[in-house]
Amino acid sequence: MLEYVASLLTRIGAPALMISRLRGPLIAALSASVAIHVALMATATAADGTLVHNINGRTWTLDGLVRFDALLIDNAGRVISTGRSDDYTDHDDLVRIDGQGANLLPGLTDAHGHVLSLGFSRLSVDLVGVDSVEEALERLTAFAAENPALPWIQGRGWNQVLWPDQRFPTAAEIDRVVRDRPVWLRRIDGHAAWANSRAMAQAGIDDSTPDPTGGHIVRAYDGSPTGVFIDTAMELVERLVPEPTSADHERALEIAIAELNRLGITGVHDAGVDVATVDLYRRFADEGRLSLRIYAMLSDAGANLDAFEEPVLGYADDRLTVRSVKLYADGALGSRGAALLEPYSDDPGNRGLLRHSQADLTASVKKAVDKGFQVGIHAIGDAGNRAALDAIVDGDSCGPSPLRHRIEHAQVVALNDIPRFKSMGVIASMQPTHATSDMNMAEDRVGPERIRGAYAWRRFLEQGTVVAAGSDFPVEQPNPFDGLYAAVARMNHVGEPAGGWYPDQAMTVAEVFRSFTLDAAYAGHQEDRLGSLEPGKWADFILVDRDLFEVPVEEIWQIQVLETWVGGRRVYARAHE
Repeated sequence: MLEYVASLLTRIGAPALMISRLRGPLIAALSASVAIHVALMATATAADGTLVHNINGRTWTLDGLVRFDALLIDNAGRVISTGRSDDYTDHDDLVRIDGQGANLLPGLTDAHGHVLSLGFSRLSVDLVGVDSVEEALERLTAFAAENPALPWIQGRGWNQVLWPDQRFPTAAEIDRVVRDRPVWLRRIDGHAAWANSRAMAQAGIDDSTPDPTGGHIVRAYDGSPTGVFIDTAMELVERLVPEPTSADHERALEIAIAELNRLGITGVHDAGVDVATVDLYRRFADEGRLSLRIYAMLSDAGANLDAFEEPVLGYADDRLTVRSVKLYADGALGSRGAALLEPYSDDPGNRGLLRHSQADLTASVKKAVDKGFQVGIHAIGDAGNRAALDAIVDGDSCGPSPLRHRIEHAQVVALNDIPRFKSMGVIASMQPTHATSDMNMAEDRVGPERIRGAYAWRRFLEQGTVVAAGSDFPVEQPNPFDGLYAAVARMNHVGEPAGGWYPDQAMTVAEVFRSFTLDAAYAGHQEDRLGSLEPGKWADFILVDRDLFEVPVEEIWQIQVLETWVGGRRVYARAHE
């Protein structure tokens, strides 16, 4: 019985991880009715298509949001039509799947994430959400004990802003629990890292080590390095961290794909990949294992871009596209590496760090444009965003460019620079949960005036700028319903602050839904194939347990995905309880 169900899932394109789980004890309890349902799906190629009916469906079209209760898919995995179940009573030769009243939405696209980093984060010390140095050390101690053979211990997710004294941690604190091996723990935003003394000694870091351009070594009063490295200074230690093996990369990708499928994410704009990662994605696509769509952004305009003569468009039925280049203007707000026009309100004299000169950033934009690549520039601070806008306008002479350049994060923008996004046709690629994660420190960093241009989704929307929504996972959790909730409520999961943090900048449910679907597709030049359930587009959709447009706002983040479909094939189904 189990072997039969596994073979059927193979025929409909289920990922290998899902099939392997069929042999586990939970799947052994599958009822005969589930097996029959799977068998019906497997025979779809012998019919004229598949009809998913008895659903509460919503999608964007040129006419706005529309509702439907039936979705017809052809055997190639594309939408034929949406409509009422009664419209299809005369269609006899169809595989019919009863949605049992579930809510159906287009698959959600995360317009800024890091796929392999997500997988690797699940294979290292998880420090997300720790509320003190001591809790971080407890997790580190447990991980070190469970992995005695690892030559280096790595982790990610700490955020000193959540800790009582909000200070950076030190190497001496790690040394209390791990002294025998180097330890390297990245901050949640990836723009700072925390090392122990063994790691610094192996890297040759001492009092005389200078700060590199675009980076900073945090020092004690006597000038000695404390163990925290910001932005490009991280490379002083990171160059020694052992490279993951090819098997490590493959395992990380499998883990990430499975998690994203489970969360209803059918597409990711992967913000910063190298050639080897593109090759891995291509291999997974060739083997039928890439059960989501990746829009890859090459990391920087150096060797990774040099390896491509032109963009890669729609590879393997749009499973992989490579047509963007990720550049960096500055660092992050939490570590005070974001570049500001005026000093930090809570750190006078510090304006953060620009990663490159204006001339170099502009040259990178021009190099990408000359090859036909869109650019997406990481910019957090108002000086970083201005530098990014200036580089785009100087590096691409087309005015509003057909390449649809993007600024990734657009987090703190000078009020007089916001209109430039519209006049230049620049897409604001923004992450709603950054606001709710940062609200406990953001105004401390920039003060009451500059905060008006921070996380300012409403200002961008009202002037007609396209806002593509994402999460920046694993900086934030990848669950898109967290982002949908944060955009509408501007509160955390316990409803704080009451009424929302700067609620005048909130989005409506319909607006943020579009940002995670059709506008994310537009940001990837894919709106003609993805982002909505219209005839001819890929049948990427999810079934969820609640109506996104009807539930109380405070329940949006609690919505659960029941099934995820990519190209007309189911890639995830929640286990029956």
